[in-house]
Amino acid sequence: MAEPTNKGGGASLIKSTGTIGGLTLVSRVAGFAREMLMSRVMGASWQADAFFVAFRLPNTFRRLFGEGAFSAGFVPLYSQRLHGAEGQEGARHFSEEVLAVFLPALVLFTLAFEIIMPLFVAAISGYTGEKLALATFLTSITFPYLVLISLVSLFSGILNSLAKFTAAAFAPALLNLAMLCALIFVRDGGEISATALAIAVTIGGVMQIALLWWAAKRAGIVLKLRRPRLTPGVRQFGRVVVPATFGAGVYQISAFIDTFFLARIGTGSLSWFNYADRLNQLPLGVIGAALGTAILPQVSRHVGAGDPKQAAAVQSQATELAMLLCLPAALALCVASGPLIGALFQGGHFKANDAAVTALVLSLIVLGLPAYVLVKVLTPGFYARQDTATPVKTAVFVLIVNVVLNFVVQMVYRDPVHRIAGLSAVIALSSWINCAILYVILHRRGHFRIEGWLLSRIARQAIAGAAMVAALFAIKYFLADFFAGSVGHRLIGVAALVGGGMAVYFPIVLLIGGTNTRELKTLVSRRKRKAGSDAA
Repeated sequence: MAEPTNKGGGASLIKSTGTIGGLTLVSRVAGFAREMLMSRVMGASWQADAFFVAFRLPNTFRRLFGEGAFSAGFVPLYSQRLHGAEGQEGARHFSEEVLAVFLPALVLFTLAFEIIMPLFVAAISGYTGEKLALATFLTSITFPYLVLISLVSLFSGILNSLAKFTAAAFAPALLNLAMLCALIFVRDGGEISATALAIAVTIGGVMQIALLWWAAKRAGIVLKLRRPRLTPGVRQFGRVVVPATFGAGVYQISAFIDTFFLARIGTGSLSWFNYADRLNQLPLGVIGAALGTAILPQVSRHVGAGDPKQAAAVQSQATELAMLLCLPAALALCVASGPLIGALFQGGHFKANDAAVTALVLSLIVLGLPAYVLVKVLTPGFYARQDTATPVKTAVFVLIVNVVLNFVVQMVYRDPVHRIAGLSAVIALSSWINCAILYVILHRRGHFRIEGWLLSRIARQAIAGAAMVAALFAIKYFLADFFAGSVGHRLIGVAALVGGGMAVYFPIVLLIGGTNTRELKTLVSRRKRKAGSDAA
């Protein structure tokens, strides 16, 4: 079957994804600087583990309330009003109605959680004594971040629906900058640095909401606080967001379960996993989140206009772009995990053994990276049709599989290294199961299917990826002394790996037709023309 055309939407998708991904990359780079400094200041100590518990908890609830569920319900409904008969005024009114209910609910939830904090932290972490006291104290500081970042999600949804992606994509960098400052000015390590980091998390949330409020105001969107009322718009939002919350809740329960097992593996396990996941999150954030954010409004618009073929075309082009970028990222992170972890994190209180275990974790969790990114491409096919129940059912099944496999792994293995390796492999496998089920459902409903042209391109991308893997092994062999040397030598070796991998993969993938070069050329020429007109 011939490749579908998207009436210029492909170039628009690439441009939107490039804007979001590029600014997200800025945040990720700042995040890497933060993690590099944190590993040297905090190491894989019990104080570091306590902080990571305190940091994971509000972030887990943030993904529950602020990102997945809220975006799934809010963005399509806001877009329908914005591009429909109600226009911008109706969309703004809808936003105020949602804010009037959403904000008090978040505040009450946060206050209630602060009260039960000691019991919850003890249950999820299994910590006792001094370690439990520190983890509880740090979590009480970080948890208000939930309210702040959830409001950021509301304003981000508004701005993204208006095709204004810059501020929302840059906002996470402010959190990383706040935490970097804490590490730079409080470098003693232990409890004092952990406390400074916790305070920086909440400060970062304040900075983010300030930026998004300012960006919305510049776009002409000023929301007023109203009295909470169950208006028809709020009820419609609730009918969509409540099932999505349960769906997102399943994913976050899975995250809590991962934390539960990690905390019981032993001292250092949360730190090892966190530093590995930092590298794993780079392509997830730059590619996956950017694609998901960019295509949801487009798919919603085409579905709302009664044009399912164009909605499917957007998802096809997003799949091509996701695999073009994600496949080499996953392969490279797997093959080069040891040199990357050694160069970025080893030093100070983070020893060679810590780096070796972290590299093992990274090599396993990135095996699920393509599937996780594809889920970001597939789920808008449900959300755009206001079907949040199906992803919930899928998530429940995947959660059960995840829990069962985790229990098996933890019972079979007693050695901490094998246990954390098994947990990492389970996470990757669960991502593939989730991806496969969602695709099969969309395919059977006739909403989206991988056509021959797309499958052919993915196969060509895999061939280019195999050539890149061979090149990476060769570079590792010839530069073995660099990877065992000083920090400077290790960084030079990593630069050679990154540069060599890109120099092999992208020319080959373009040469053998692994991507749509026509759309890429169109995008470049449009940018050049725009740059020329701006200069004139």
